Amino acid sequence: MQKQQTTSKQANANNGVNVEALLGAREALTQAPEAARFKWRASCEWLNGTHSRTTVDEYFGLGEAQKHRNVFQFDTDHPQIFASEDNGATPVELVLVGLAGCLTAGIAAVAQNRNIQLRKVKATLEAGMDIQGILGIDSDVRNGFDGIKVHYDIDADASADDIASIVAQSQKRSAVFDIITNPTDVTVTVG
Repeated sequence: MQKQQTTSKQANANNGVNVEALLGAREALTQAPEAARFKWRASCEWLNGTHSRTTVDEYFGLGEAQKHRNVFQFDTDHPQIFASEDNGATPVELVLVGLAGCLTAGIAAVAQNRNIQLRKVKATLEAGMDIQGILGIDSDVRNGFDGIKVHYDIDADASADDIASIVAQSQKRSAVFDIITNPTDVTVTVG
């Protein structure tokens, strides 16, 4: 449900995003583009069967090594219907988690920048997959998603057109949306 924006706009929307800091970072990185080159890292260890644990801790950015405030761990597995133990979300579900998180963060940032107060933002994602490809049943069937649907339910002090504009801007700037919708070179080595 959207509320129509009134002529006397709220003095300050508070969606928890420090837009001033983001705009300051954009200005600083415009002056020093080499500092904008980041390398994100993840380390995955096999545990048993199809169960693995991926750790995210360190990354490179602003010209030097960085660390997250906390170490994050993500367990992945496959469901019992695949003769697995179901110890975590499937890796393809984590792709949906990444897309949802990136787009939703963008919505909050864009709304904050446009001084639009959000009350509720809920994304529902769905992706179809024919597993005949990954099981080797039919080599003509793609291994990955055949499409992803993202639906937002947003309640904000804005018109439906303004909300659609916020979602479009978030999509335009989303790193994960770009990764999923454009080819990305992936190099795999063993050593």
